[in-house]
Amino acid sequence: MKTAILVNGVPASGKSSVACAVSRGRGVPLMTLDTVKQPLFGHFGVGDREHNRRLGRASYEIIFAAIADWPDPMTVVIDAWFGFQPPEVLERHLAEANIGRVVELWCHAPGAVLAARYGARVETRSAGHPGLEYVPELVALAARAEPTGRGPCLAIDTTQELSIGSVLAWIDDAVGGC
Repeated sequence: MKTAILVNGVPASGKSSVACAVSRGRGVPLMTLDTVKQPLFGHFGVGDREHNRRLGRASYEIIFAAIADWPDPMTVVIDAWFGFQPPEVLERHLAEANIGRVVELWCHAPGAVLAARYGARVETRSAGHPGLEYVPELVALAARAEPTGRGPCLAIDTTQELSIGSVLAWIDDAVGGC
């Protein structure tokens, strides 16, 4: 059985920083939606929002298909916005990848902070990602977004300094060391 540390939150919520710190701190693999999606932009183009969403769904599926081939037991950190798919899709992927233990790190920040972060990185990201026109949608999304509820969950306010030691200790308590 595998263990997944889901690092969840809307775009620009600080997931990648948290996920990288947890992966390094635990010495476990990291799978990120953007890492998988970026090469797909190169092969299939950047397109419109629906094209971006299709590549996002494919990237999500690729992550779990790859993890399914990994040996048991294994712990993996998965960095993604898990709210863009229906919950039953996550459940199916977890089962197919033989992930039996899940903990969630819920990354969040106020909408104005998310808007500023997103705006600051638009010019450095692939054209496959939405541009500044996405900011109002992002702020509205942040107001209604919530954790998956799939397992123990630690909320992380990413406007505060990250205490990676505290996060790793929480993970140990939540899964009995991983």
